[in-house]
Amino acid sequence: MLAGVGERLRGLRKERGMTLAALSTSTGISVSTLSRLESGLRRPTLELLLPLARAHRVALDELVGTRPVADPRVRAEPIVRHHRRMYPLSRHPGGVQAYRMVIEGGSRDPEPRTHEGYEWMYVLHGRLRVVLGEHDLVLEPGEAAEFDTRVPHWFGLLDEGPVELLVLFGPQGERMHVRARPKRKKTD
Repeated sequence: MLAGVGERLRGLRKERGMTLAALSTSTGISVSTLSRLESGLRRPTLELLLPLARAHRVALDELVGTRPVADPRVRAEPIVRHHRRMYPLSRHPGGVQAYRMVIEGGSRDPEPRTHEGYEWMYVLHGRLRVVLGEHDLVLEPGEAAEFDTRVPHWFGLLDEGPVELLVLFGPQGERMHVRARPKRKKTD
């Protein structure tokens, strides 16, 4: 962050038409120290930068050149397969994987498949057709489904528009959520 402070100090002083001697008088910092700061031979300290910021009428941040905080949002690269964009939301090899999935096209003719694992899906937007074994279901926004992926399954678009959903996929036998049981009442 302190790289370039000397150049900024020299630029501000020259922009204001000040000499090193005049700046020394207004700040109480010696001409030789000011010269070494501007040339980068002296490390800037808070005790030196505060009077310089006041003399130049700038914020301390402007002198030290702090950069704005980078965008904190995570933008994972999507995995694109068969008209589906899957955005990884977790990174736990061998454990439960979370994805935001967007389905924008593809065949509407179900081709059920099986594999090891357990899946949970929650529809955020659009209508999702899910073929699971003998069942042919439609999931609306706010609805969820969970199933053992050894059961023949397929899911895709029902309507023209895209479908957005959250998907959790885990190893076989690992359930996606725990169902709460009522507490037993104590009997006297």
